[in-house]
Amino acid sequence: MLSAPRHAESVHDTEEPVAYEQVLYEVRGAVALLWHSRPERRNAESRQLLDELDAALAEAVADEAVRVIVFAGKGDHFSAGHDLKEAQESRGNFTVEERWAYEEKRYFEYCLRIMDCPKPTIASVQGACIAGGFMVANMCDLIIAADDAIFADPVAHTLGAAAVEVLIHPWVLGTRKAKELLFTGERLGAAEAHRVGMVNRVVPRAELEAATIALADRIALAPPFALTLLKRSINRAVDMQGLRTSLQAHFDTHQLSHVTEAFKAARDAGLAKAIQSGKKA
Repeated sequence: MLSAPRHAESVHDTEEPVAYEQVLYEVRGAVALLWHSRPERRNAESRQLLDELDAALAEAVADEAVRVIVFAGKGDHFSAGHDLKEAQESRGNFTVEERWAYEEKRYFEYCLRIMDCPKPTIASVQGACIAGGFMVANMCDLIIAADDAIFADPVAHTLGAAAVEVLIHPWVLGTRKAKELLFTGERLGAAEAHRVGMVNRVVPRAELEAATIALADRIALAPPFALTLLKRSINRAVDMQGLRTSLQAHFDTHQLSHVTEAFKAARDAGLAKAIQSGKKA
């Protein structure tokens, strides 16, 4: 059964319902699609978009008919990352305490809720998947990428900050490839991301949506409780290796980089000017 995409009120754990404006929530059979929906801004993740995406995730989890959740992006790109223009305008002069609280909630906790989601999740990635977008995609259980997808985290070069807030990179790429990606700020193409194991499948751009739905439908055939238990066991296995503690430790370290002279210089010059995708690897 196909429901039309909508900008409706969300079921969420807050008193006030969320009206979707920058996220498109769509259900196709047993699959919920959570679309970044700011194609004119390369799906840059504003405060509003992140709040709506978190609300949409809660709605999909609460819907017993939904068995698989897909994160995707409308237009040419999955996401160019955090909306730095908005950050400059509304958070450029945040105190350490204000920045910590903002990033802990919207960057760290929201990402961990994707990772801890009891239902299987898939990131469907085309075009740019940069910095904040990289974090969201890699919180998902699986990634299916179009052949034009590129992954990058140029934050050390552009902002003088210690990568993004959730340092999932060594866990999905291995330490040496993660260091290369972060130290150089270069792009990682879909084929190379597949070769090193970060991406599960690469398909032609024109086939991305259909291939993603086909994969989600295949997963949805399994009993949902069995999938929940299986995902919990796999997540616990990597947690026992230190994943969660590692992510928590980096978040604290990342906050320190916001008070460096390099970050202050980037902020004073204008955070929006620092936007770049990195160089092609």
